[in-house]
Amino acid sequence: MKKILHVISSPRHGESYSIKLGEAIVAKLLLEYPGSTVSTYNLVDVHFPHLEEAHIASFFTPLEARTPAGVEAARHSDEAIRAIREADILVVGAPMYNFNIHSSLKAWLDHIVRSGVTFSYGATGAEGLVTGKKVYLAVATGGVYSSGPMKEYDFVVPYLTWMLSFIGMKDISVVRVEGTAIPELKEGALERAVASIEV
Repeated sequence: MKKILHVISSPRHGESYSIKLGEAIVAKLLLEYPGSTVSTYNLVDVHFPHLEEAHIASFFTPLEARTPAGVEAARHSDEAIRAIREADILVVGAPMYNFNIHSSLKAWLDHIVRSGVTFSYGATGAEGLVTGKKVYLAVATGGVYSSGPMKEYDFVVPYLTWMLSFIGMKDISVVRVEGTAIPELKEGALERAVASIEV
């Protein structure tokens, strides 16, 4: 029995390949771990905020010293980190936009990568503090970026794997639905991606 957190960053709702792929990963996890619970965190629908000065100031203010405004400024960050800590498995949907992640997912990362909270610096350098998690990246791209001439332009998977590993989540599996904008590859792309899921 696991606690699964499904993070959605696509604005396309029912038309989104990354959401459909994420849901397929979640479905396979539920078959593997009967009785598990699923929480969905839709970064687009909740309008997850981009970092502003108030957020940064609150992050570096001890909890007991925060004003009510400071508590509110840190609320999204605190809630997001709490959700991650409570989860055993994360399924992170990541559609590619302009060769990188959607801005809502970047904002989420900016709120969860916090010095002294999710990582710390010691004598040997940075240490991730969010450990013992399994992460699945549900990546959707119109082109093919897993191999071939466009691979060097994939800034989604390298960035996400590095950032999540930085805060301690190093057990990461990547599942891709790709070629969805290429007529000869679009048909069956999602089915092939779902078939490749290993849990």
